[in-house]
Amino acid sequence: MPWQDRFSLQDKTALVTGASSGIGRAIAEVFADAGADIVGQGRDLDRLTDLGAQIKTTGRQFAAITGDLADPDQTQNVADRALAAFGKIDILVNSAGIAVTGPVTNYDLDDWQRTLAVNLTAPFILSKAVMPGMMQRKQGKIINISSQTGVIALKDHAAYATSKGGLNALTKSLMTEAAPHNVQVNAICPTVVLTEMGKELWSAPERKDPFIARTPLGRFGEPIEIADMALYLASPASDLVNGAVMMIEGGYSSI
Repeated sequence: MPWQDRFSLQDKTALVTGASSGIGRAIAEVFADAGADIVGQGRDLDRLTDLGAQIKTTGRQFAAITGDLADPDQTQNVADRALAAFGKIDILVNSAGIAVTGPVTNYDLDDWQRTLAVNLTAPFILSKAVMPGMMQRKQGKIINISSQTGVIALKDHAAYATSKGGLNALTKSLMTEAAPHNVQVNAICPTVVLTEMGKELWSAPERKDPFIARTPLGRFGEPIEIADMALYLASPASDLVNGAVMMIEGGYSSI
């Protein structure tokens, strides 16, 4: 098989959450370039509409779905509408996420619960919805956008780290059920990525400079770098990769 075919998503349908901005939008754009039709979930319909117009210039189809993933009922509705949009979901990317940081002693319980709902419970609900079809067709990919903070400790990130550590564990558990049916489930653990959220949380020199100094590569990540890793995990090139928690963080956790 030529390398272009090994990395092709031709005739696949992908559900990408958090597609209205940041990493999710970059993934949707890259997947469309690789040949996939896209169901994009987000809370900003105007941004999703803009993304859809761009994707349609590639000749691919796009369906926009709004919904608050902090609400389990809305999350299930997103899953149902996504499956109805094109009849099947071949690739699920759980990219939507929130980060409310601060010391545990001052942390609000509502923020804790919302973080877990969006970052962990929603991926569970969506995966549960799409896995049966993937397993029946003997083909599918689930990609969870986690974080290096789900693997290593980071100050003031207790809720976020817990949600991402749980997402890594969910990835491995789903893999054990899906793998016998030729469905691959993997997680990507990025460093700080320069999305709108990343810039907001990490622009202050007193936070940014020590983190970058601790990173051997000496910089943060860009959304396209995570999208390219997601393309690999969504494509036939990665069919042997299953249950992996893939660090993409400039070497931070290696020293």
